[in-house]
Amino acid sequence: MEALTPVISKLQEVFSVVGREIIQLPQIVVFGSQSSGKSSVVESIVGRDFLPKGSGIMTRRPLILQLVHVASLEERQATSPETYIQAEEWATFLHNRQKIFTDYHEIQKEISNETERITGTNKAISLAPLYLKIYSSKVLNLTLIDLPGLTKVPVGDQPPDIEVLVRDLNLSYLIKPSCLILAVTAANTDMSTSESLKLAREVDPDGRRTLAVITKLDLMDAGTDAMDVLMGRVIPVKLGIIGVVNRNPHDLKTNKSICEALYDEQAFLQKKYPSLASQNGTRFLAKTLNRLFMYHIRDCLPELKTRVNVLTAQYQSVLQSYGQPVQDHNATLLQIITKFSTEYCSTIEGTAKNIETSELCGGARICYIFHEIFCRTLKSIDPLAGLSVLDILTAIRNATGPRPALFIPEVSFELLVKRQIKRLEEPSLRCVELVHEELQRVIQHCSTYNTQELLRFPKLHEAIVEVVTALLKKRLPITNEMVHNLMAIELAYINTKHPDLVDMAFVSPSISIPKSDAYQGNGPRCWKSEGDADDSVPKERENSRSPSQLHVSPVTSQIRAINFLDVPLPSTSRKLSRREQQDCEIIHRLIRSYFLIVRKNIQDSVPKTVMHFLVNYVKEHLQSELVGRLYKAQLLDVLLTESKDMAQQRNEAASMLKVLQQANQTISEIRETQLW
Repeated sequence: MEALTPVISKLQEVFSVVGREIIQLPQIVVFGSQSSGKSSVVESIVGRDFLPKGSGIMTRRPLILQLVHVASLEERQATSPETYIQAEEWATFLHNRQKIFTDYHEIQKEISNETERITGTNKAISLAPLYLKIYSSKVLNLTLIDLPGLTKVPVGDQPPDIEVLVRDLNLSYLIKPSCLILAVTAANTDMSTSESLKLAREVDPDGRRTLAVITKLDLMDAGTDAMDVLMGRVIPVKLGIIGVVNRNPHDLKTNKSICEALYDEQAFLQKKYPSLASQNGTRFLAKTLNRLFMYHIRDCLPELKTRVNVLTAQYQSVLQSYGQPVQDHNATLLQIITKFSTEYCSTIEGTAKNIETSELCGGARICYIFHEIFCRTLKSIDPLAGLSVLDILTAIRNATGPRPALFIPEVSFELLVKRQIKRLEEPSLRCVELVHEELQRVIQHCSTYNTQELLRFPKLHEAIVEVVTALLKKRLPITNEMVHNLMAIELAYINTKHPDLVDMAFVSPSISIPKSDAYQGNGPRCWKSEGDADDSVPKERENSRSPSQLHVSPVTSQIRAINFLDVPLPSTSRKLSRREQQDCEIIHRLIRSYFLIVRKNIQDSVPKTVMHFLVNYVKEHLQSELVGRLYKAQLLDVLLTESKDMAQQRNEAASMLKVLQQANQTISEIRETQLW
């Protein structure tokens, strides 16, 4: 199982290239309160001084440290000297990959310089991690993350909310299930108030990922010891509690080596804690971490494989959607135009692959405009709205001239019904406008489902929208003109011999009306009104006429069948005569009847007109219009100029896909037997 750790280190290096962590790799997070000795623990595990020293906060940005165990220099020289660096130990930084560091003082200086470059020189902190890899025959394969220490009071350039900021920074690493937690606490503090153990318990309540480290065992008050703490009697930790002895300020000042410190540490443990000496100390801590780390990698590996495979498929799809760099401008332009035209027409016909589910769109919306909005608007128009009794009587009198009318003049009916028919023109034109707006909206709908290609070439996108908009704009006045013509056709000839006119005018049942002062008796013969002759006079006149005079028109013949007493009395400033009542009712019925006939015609012909002159025309000529306007040699380079954002996104997707493929290959090299 030793082979697993190098695999994780290799994966970590692979994913660090892209500058963002899309895969949660197994790591060991070292954290604790400021000056708790966590950085000293890291140095003791490495066995070298390489971290900046000083008072106050020294770790001011996360340090991701990979320890790689290699063969000794003699062994490497004996096997293949030309392929290995001629040094016992060396290190590399991600930000400066070309330089090989063999001097740990240079490593320390590089860490300080790079930290100050990002955070400044006055105690400020940064979230940006610093990557360091150390190769040595004296280290075990581990990946450690040294985090800024938990603090309370801001100093220097630190913000007022430094406590929350550092806590959130630590939590961003601790919360990952793939990380082991190394909670560092000083022995000369109260364990029950340990910030590191408290935070570890928040993110790992079951304790499956937490290992506690007790530092500064040699600095405890005289007469006290950490036996109960190390035995887990104060605060139990599932993975264990390990005590270590770090170098004190005097040791650092006198340049005491880590080797000497490790020897003194073991001597101290044998003297102070003889029964626990073999289960504590820096060497035991390193071995424990290595063992826990390998088992943790084994547990995380199946999920890691799945995650890499899923991301690989996703980025392959993303990269494919961005398209390849343009090689043939002519073919690419025609392909995009054809795809847009097909999508546009399919959206209208209802055969598009990407059907909208949240609202009506395209052809479905046009159908709704025709059969719901337009029809409902036409039906809401009252055939007799705005037509008063006075208007009718005035029209009749004007149509008769100086002579009193024996019958209702048809001219008056035509004048009045034309006035009402004209009211159908405005909703008809509004129907054209709504369909035009929907066709304009379809452009945006198609652009949405061709986002990658059209975003890739923004100038081509603008040109396509402009051409389609111009085509719709050109067809709009033509369609409106045809609707005007439909109305003009209806107004040009009032067909009083229409087969539905008479039947529709008089199919309604008789309507009883209240009696008024105009009645003089109980029947038609008793009707009296000032200026009117007796009913017998008209009848005698009718009987004396020739047959040709009696059959004036179908309308006239139907008028005779009306029960005059059933005609409602119109409201005027004076009481109407019987004849006036009769004429108004007849005109009302005829206008309503003929209006409904025309409305039915308009309701049927306007949608057909819109479809022929606007919708179908655009569908049939869209592609040829786009090709004719855009497929020009002088426009190809301009239209197919790729946006900088799209080019950058393609490059990023390609880089990420390459990294994932490398990671997939690395993981696939692991044999199942290596897991146990």
